[in-house]
Amino acid sequence: MTLHLDPVALNGAELFDALGEDDRMDVLRAGTVRRLAKGRRIFAQGDPGETCHTLLDGRVKIVQSRPDGGQSVIRFIGPGEMFGTVAALMDRPFPADAVAVVDSVEIHWPVTAMRRLMTRFPQLAICSAASAGRRLFELQERLGELSAERVEQRIARTVARLVRQAGRRTEEGVEIDFPITRQDLAEMTGSTLHTVSRTLSAWDERGVTASSRRRLVVRKLHLLLEIADPDDG
Repeated sequence: MTLHLDPVALNGAELFDALGEDDRMDVLRAGTVRRLAKGRRIFAQGDPGETCHTLLDGRVKIVQSRPDGGQSVIRFIGPGEMFGTVAALMDRPFPADAVAVVDSVEIHWPVTAMRRLMTRFPQLAICSAASAGRRLFELQERLGELSAERVEQRIARTVARLVRQAGRRTEEGVEIDFPITRQDLAEMTGSTLHTVSRTLSAWDERGVTASSRRRLVVRKLHLLLEIADPDDG
């Protein structure tokens, strides 16, 4: 379903913070805003990278299929974040699937339109490069965790990262504000479903977390951070 939104819809979007309202209107006109039903695949791994996307509301999961038939959750995209843009600008196929985790809203542009916008508004290109750099640093951090840390520490660091990106204060603690499964955590941490389930069950017993099949609440953030960085301080 195609929508028409006010330029304020781009407030907080990482690509467009540097633009004024009139310029955002031009950016909106060049793109297409649409609703995404939960579970909808926005693009598939291997599809031609022909569109650039920014999430306005909801949550999108980036999932990559491996040669062994398994899957890896690369990251979760939150409101204001771009996705698919680097592949499109490099004329490369999309390296992973993008799937709406909850009902969401996005705006997307043909890559030809985005190139014209970046030529007209150089700050878009600067913001895009900065966003790609942040993703690269995050990936390097995660690769370091996979090679050097205990599994429990990797899981704790991943949950702490999700708290920073998508934490919402509740009476119980800090809740990850979208459905996340133990399998998701296993794929994000290079672990197994059994290990993640065992770890979360142990944390639940200690009162660090309160977890269920698709819900995760951090009840004692300070204890989680101690597990994530035992030598900190």
